[in-house]
Amino acid sequence: MSRTRAFARTMIAGAAALAACTWSLSPARADDTINVVSGATPAAFFEVLGDVAEYAGFYKEEHLVVNKDYAGNPGNATQLVASGKGDVSTATLEPIFYGYDKGLRLTAFFSRDPGYEWVVAVLDTSPIKTLADFKGKTIGEISLGDPSEMVATQTLLNAGLKKGDYSFIPIGVGSAAVAAMTSGKVDAVAFPYPELAIDTAVTGLKFRYFWHPILKDVPDVGYAATPDTIKNKADALKRFCRANAKAAILIRVNPQLAAQYFLKGEGVQATPEALAGETKLLETAYDQLPGVDPTSTMIGYIPPKGIEALGSFLYQNGYTPNVVPASAVVNDDFIQYANDFDHKAFIAQAKAMK
Repeated sequence: MSRTRAFARTMIAGAAALAACTWSLSPARADDTINVVSGATPAAFFEVLGDVAEYAGFYKEEHLVVNKDYAGNPGNATQLVASGKGDVSTATLEPIFYGYDKGLRLTAFFSRDPGYEWVVAVLDTSPIKTLADFKGKTIGEISLGDPSEMVATQTLLNAGLKKGDYSFIPIGVGSAAVAAMTSGKVDAVAFPYPELAIDTAVTGLKFRYFWHPILKDVPDVGYAATPDTIKNKADALKRFCRANAKAAILIRVNPQLAAQYFLKGEGVQATPEALAGETKLLETAYDQLPGVDPTSTMIGYIPPKGIEALGSFLYQNGYTPNVVPASAVVNDDFIQYANDFDHKAFIAQAKAMK
């Protein structure tokens, strides 16, 4: 072998070794932290999305550490995130409208529910058959001041009933709420529809629903952040959205596994009975979560027209001094990235996960 070739081989080998050494010393990508403030409770139906993203490893795949605190109601969650005490609010969007003219600025970027959150309901055994029958009745709500009061008030106004013709009292959620309903402590509830779906799945209770005619199909639950956070954490937030899009698909195509993750997130032992109950809930309430169509490349999208309708409704009924533009409340900046994966391949993968 010539000295030239020997030298060349030595240089190539050395370069390869250096490249290998350089690669091995390159630091792994650091995880980004996202602090989420929920306007619900750990057991709330919508929290299944985050639980699945966490325990299925989707956040980890996206190099994210997601922490969650619970603020008790949507208004508190919105205020905390707007004041910088969290990165993302996961709650209903009405408090964003209410605070807009006071300088509160949050923008929702990923939907957790394709339909409207709030509904007035009674047990199917109730003598209340029409809106007029609510006169003089007591209506339970999760906590005082949540958006349910607004929706119930406006729904009952369609029957000519005004504030004072009925009353609200807080009854919480879960077993406490069920006890209030079945004991006669309240005559009706103004609740998130998914909470009532939970009660149906767990206890077998059946309800008669009274939806607001304008708001029924408006998506008003989602992840929201300040404009500064959306700008400064855009890369992390788009990966956060993709993890949640995958979680939505897994819930749809593998509800048994999703139920395990939900129970784990609640800190509840996954007994056969508990798993059966949670699986039944997920299977019967698909329409209340994103990913109803798992092949869609628009999972998480919030249609501006629906938000425009909600903004107009709030203004016309005196809840906001001005019409809040939909562009100030929602955007679709991360939806394309969130769905930038092979949905059909992932559906097959999710179905096979155990």
